[in-house]
Amino acid sequence: MAGALDGVRIFDLTRILAGPSCTQMLGDLGADVIKVERPGAGDDTRKWGPPYIADRDGIETTESAYYLSANRNKRSLTIDIAARQGQALARRLIGRCDILVENFKTGDLKRYGLSWDDLRDEFPGLIYCSITGFGQTGPYAPYAGYDYLAQAMGGIMSLTGEPDGQPMKVGVGIADLMCGMYASTAMLAALRHRDRTGEGQHIDMALLDTQVAWLTYEAENYLLSGERPKRRGNGHPNIVPYQVFETGDGYLVLACGNDRQFRDFCDMAGALHLADDPRFATNDARARNRDELVPLVAECMRRKTMHDWMEGLRARQVPCSPVNTVDRVFEDAQVKARGMKIKIPHPLAGAGDIPLVASPIKMSGTPPEYRHAPPTLGQHTDEVLGELLELSEAEIAALRNEGIV
Repeated sequence: MAGALDGVRIFDLTRILAGPSCTQMLGDLGADVIKVERPGAGDDTRKWGPPYIADRDGIETTESAYYLSANRNKRSLTIDIAARQGQALARRLIGRCDILVENFKTGDLKRYGLSWDDLRDEFPGLIYCSITGFGQTGPYAPYAGYDYLAQAMGGIMSLTGEPDGQPMKVGVGIADLMCGMYASTAMLAALRHRDRTGEGQHIDMALLDTQVAWLTYEAENYLLSGERPKRRGNGHPNIVPYQVFETGDGYLVLACGNDRQFRDFCDMAGALHLADDPRFATNDARARNRDELVPLVAECMRRKTMHDWMEGLRARQVPCSPVNTVDRVFEDAQVKARGMKIKIPHPLAGAGDIPLVASPIKMSGTPPEYRHAPPTLGQHTDEVLGELLELSEAEIAALRNEGIV
């Protein structure tokens, strides 16, 4: 079955996480993603381990779990774009592509004749997406940017962590991942425009911009009230009780999103007096009196086991969840039912297959497909150059001998 993006080809000059996660998503949906890497080195994350794939003898290879997480459904092509021949080769390939995605530091690709300004006239229909820490404009544009910096500068760390503790980053590179998500949406919109008008365009994506954007309601709380949001640990700024509580034998999230749910919780807890108390009867009142309510709820929660709470609250349709460790996530019945763990054959894997996290996208007509495992460095160089540029084996061998591919 052809994917939704079948026929779309992407020249992928990205590495680390924001760009690769974005192009992996487009690859899952059918795009032909050509991952362009430096000969002999490749994406830095290939070596960001352990853990790594183990071969048949149990010996670790150089393919890390970090790299595997964001690079399936791509073909790896090595080109030395610092060399004049490599730049010429890249331009020939770009002419066969719909989208170019890059995450070099602002201005760096100008040195290789591969910037937007260098390519826009020659390839008027090209969609060119730049992903950087701070964007192409502004006083910080020349600086290198990383996920951690974006989380710090963009405010999310000020909202994460215990009220009396240090500001805390999110446990995964969420600024990178969200920038990749926004970038994929922008590219699809630009593709739609190009298909209507023939016009390509430059997309300027910044980690800091997207981090500020997904402050969402906390940013709006500040903009409307002028009051700086506070760290609330596991609490919610606008809904109470909506946080982690300790039960008799573990941690559970209680998420009372409305007054009916809170009352049903109180009924199960044998504490209807809390729901009847004017200080706690409505969410507005609970949010204003959270310091009084939360300790009372915590006391109730400790009286029952997690199993008892889960069974009773779910029967009453009160949202709740265990705080799963990652191993328990993949044993969860719902996660299994939704097929969120997949296996793909990989040439270096001793077991033959490697496990990967599936795409969360479910589509009735053109669902994601898993055509390629995350490629080894340069795995598809001969294939891509032969297919797209019709280079002979001898021509490719000559380029390889000169260190161009």
